[in-house]
Amino acid sequence: MKIMIVEDDPTIKDMLGESLIKWGFEIAKVEEFDDILQQFINENPHLILLDINLPAFDGFYWCNKIREVSKVPIIFISSRNTPMDMVMSMNMGGDDFIQKPFDTDVLVAKINALLRRAYSYIDLQPSVLEHNGVVLNLKDWEVFCGEAKIDLSKTEFIILRILMQQKGAIVSRNKIMRSLWKDESFVDDNTLTVNINRLRKKLAELGKDSFILTKKGEGYMIQ
Repeated sequence: MKIMIVEDDPTIKDMLGESLIKWGFEIAKVEEFDDILQQFINENPHLILLDINLPAFDGFYWCNKIREVSKVPIIFISSRNTPMDMVMSMNMGGDDFIQKPFDTDVLVAKINALLRRAYSYIDLQPSVLEHNGVVLNLKDWEVFCGEAKIDLSKTEFIILRILMQQKGAIVSRNKIMRSLWKDESFVDDNTLTVNINRLRKKLAELGKDSFILTKKGEGYMIQ
């Protein structure tokens, strides 16, 4: 499983990384702190270790942004230890809090406990898909682009999910319709066209009016 470390102290970050690798985890270290949300989407970790004191925006801000698109487990790690910091951590969407300096074995125990609770009964599939600035939330049928957000119907969601899962490839109309029938969205050829057009209009509201391309006689693809 992958752990994303959001910590601006290089000594602590390297220590955490080395320890977690020894415990068998894959790690992703954040080096640039201006767009942590985008790095989260790119890395798609199973859990985040998130410091509170960070350059530019603090950990509370980034926790809130991540919670807009994902329910990934988040453990705050901080030298701040006031009751208000702990309350804020939970209120902003954190799952646990550990104070620096911490014992690595205790931290790993917390990580394992959270991972068991979060993933025991679900498969380890990504919670979001991203392409060219468009983020599809697989849990809530929402699409984000920057600060803008739109809601999708079930049929629109399935179409966009299929196209984003196969980004760069042409997906035939028949393949999309077969997938929709599996999900009990009974569509014919005309209904598919209507839903593609509705989806394009919604994406245009996000400034992505050319996101879905038509390949005549073949199907659709995203760019």
